[in-house]
Amino acid sequence: MNVKSIAGQLGDRRSRHDPDLAAHRTISDFVALTKPRVMMLALFTALVGLSCAPVRPEPIMIVFAVLAIAAGAGAAGMLNMWYDADIDAVMSRTAMRPIPRGRVSRFEALAGGIVLACCSVVGLAMATNLTAAALLAGAILFYVAVYTAWLKRSTRHNIVIGGAAGALPPVIGWAAATGDIGLQPVVLFLVIFVWTPPHFWALALNRSDDYARAGVPMLPVVAGRSVTTRQILIYSVLLAAISELPWALGFAGPIYGIAAAIGGTVFFALAYLLDRSIGADRRPAHRLFVFSIVYLFALFSALLIDHGASSFRQMRASHNDICAPVHVVRLAQSACSKNPTEV
Repeated sequence: MNVKSIAGQLGDRRSRHDPDLAAHRTISDFVALTKPRVMMLALFTALVGLSCAPVRPEPIMIVFAVLAIAAGAGAAGMLNMWYDADIDAVMSRTAMRPIPRGRVSRFEALAGGIVLACCSVVGLAMATNLTAAALLAGAILFYVAVYTAWLKRSTRHNIVIGGAAGALPPVIGWAAATGDIGLQPVVLFLVIFVWTPPHFWALALNRSDDYARAGVPMLPVVAGRSVTTRQILIYSVLLAAISELPWALGFAGPIYGIAAAIGGTVFFALAYLLDRSIGADRRPAHRLFVFSIVYLFALFSALLIDHGASSFRQMRASHNDICAPVHVVRLAQSACSKNPTEV
């Protein structure tokens, strides 16, 4: 009998013997299924992609696009928890999620995830364009069918390949504004894609027993700690280089460039300390995991600030260009009024 069937029987038994849990389910239980923290990160990076696009959408379109992307990210989280309910039940980090606790049934999570996914894709198509909607649908399908159902339980490269789904939001945001895909959102995709493995491996280092018990072949489980920390160090170097691409290619200004340089240096330093640490010390991995979240938020915030400053300078320049001829005309009119005989 495999882990999935054991956990399924455990979940059924909890529902039968503890009916109060099912009877007292709350909205917060369903919200928890959407993985709110992951959803907020995806939503923020999508908003940055949308804001950095050369086209300025209508405010109402931005609102609907943000809601649709948030719903899509939430749907992916619900479907992930539906499929992973078996391993969630045997991992201490996830055992308190709504489905293992019997607060929400697997069928409810599946039905809710499918409905939310369909609504998000259709809503984004109606609010923006088919390109953005297709990218959102692809991200949901990739995360659920490719990463969750296949890669996560079959290969140690699960998070390396599966990270593509989480890297798509800025591309979706850009496409929502422009209707196409440019070089800038692809670079942002690469930043998140390279950031994802060291972020999750830092978490997995301190949860390797959990993953081993659940039968998930995360890198620390199948390759050991030293290989994992060395891979994190290598990825930190790649991340530092790739994160400078928006500045090097002229997509971002000095605010972003400085933030990327400082953040990349700190990220590498923490990765180096982790690689040099002993296995019994859990603090270096935890520090890197926490900083990696702050790093990504800070990086995209700097890009947003830089883009806002650039847009403000362009607006001022445009305003000056419009006002200059008017000012000249007014000066001429003033001169003529003072010397009418010279006209």
